[in-house]
Order: sequence, then C-alpha cells, then structure tokens
Amino acid sequence: MSVQTTAERLRAAGEPIGEVYLDRHEIAARVAELGRDLGERYAGRLPLLVAPLKSSAVFLADLSRALGVDHELDVIELAPYGSGRTGGGVRLLKDLDRPLARRDVIVVEDVVDTGLTLAFLTRVFAERDPASLAAVTLLDRPYRRLVDDIPLTDIGFTVPDELFAGYGLGLAERWRALPDLHVVAVDRLPRAIDAA
Repeated sequence: MSVQTTAERLRAAGEPIGEVYLDRHEIAARVAELGRDLGERYAGRLPLLVAPLKSSAVFLADLSRALGVDHELDVIELAPYGSGRTGGGVRLLKDLDRPLARRDVIVVEDVVDTGLTLAFLTRVFAERDPASLAAVTLLDRPYRRLVDDIPLTDIGFTVPDELFAGYGLGLAERWRALPDLHVVAVDRLPRAIDAA
C-alpha cells in the first residue's frame, strides 16, 4: 500500500497544488552551498541575518544551520500598501530588535523579483549605518526587476514566472509547510486566495 504525500492529498481534495518544481533534496543541497559560501565570506565576523516574515522563515532557519560561522538572527515584517499583490509600495509592520550600526547585515529573502521590497529594506537599513549590507535569496526572477540598485550577492535558484507553494512560501497563509516547492495551478485558485 502506498502512502499519499501531503501534496497528493491536497490535490485530491481539489487544492491547486501542482507538481514539484524543486524537491526538498535539491533545496537542501543548494542551501548548504549558500551557507558554505557565506560562511567563508564572513569568517571571523559576526553577521546579522535579517529575514522578512513570513515566507523567508524556513529558508532563514536552514541557512542559519548551514552557515558554519557564529551569527545572529532578526526578523522584520512588511506589508504592501494597497490591496493584494498589486499594491504600490511597502510599509513596516515590525521593526528589527537589534541595532545595525557597524554590523555586517545579510538580508535573507524568499523571492526577489521586482526588487522593490529589497530596495525598500536597503534604504531603511543603510540609514542605520551598517558596516556592510548584502542579500541572499532562495528564488530569483531577474527578468521582472524594476530596480537594479539592490545588494543581491547570492542566489539559490532562478525560477520562471510562476506562483510557488511550500518550503515557507504560501498564498493566504496556506501551504507553507509543504517540504518541497510546488507550482501553484493559478487557474484553480479559489477566488478568495486569488484576490489576496
């Protein structure tokens, strides 16, 4: 008897979870590489990893374990102005707990596409006098970039213009716990989620 995965159960229940785009093993291997690279670059320093909540939380935890050098963690929470995914800007809901002055700051992003969120964080953090400011992202969509002046130094995967769920990414707070990264079948999204 075969055991159904969570994704298969969700699909059987009519949820719009598509096929696996990146499986947990591919993600783990790439995150380990990113951790090694960053660990070498920041050896002998005490970097501060900063992640925007909530989608980046899983990536932040795995990258933290892979880093191999002493470091600190902090989180920030942002929300779009306007409604849904088409809002016109970003606002701060929760600020950092730690000061950034003279710190090596690494912003840990889940997805960078337009670059607007990362550009906003770069402006906010630069005013706090960090020693250095860099960013790492799990997923990158450079062809959607509206801003070029962002400190993106490390990229996990360059991905197509699809919606993804799993590995911390979700829609309307759903499907974040899937261990693999799945394509979301946009044509099967419930209206309540599509409008979110």
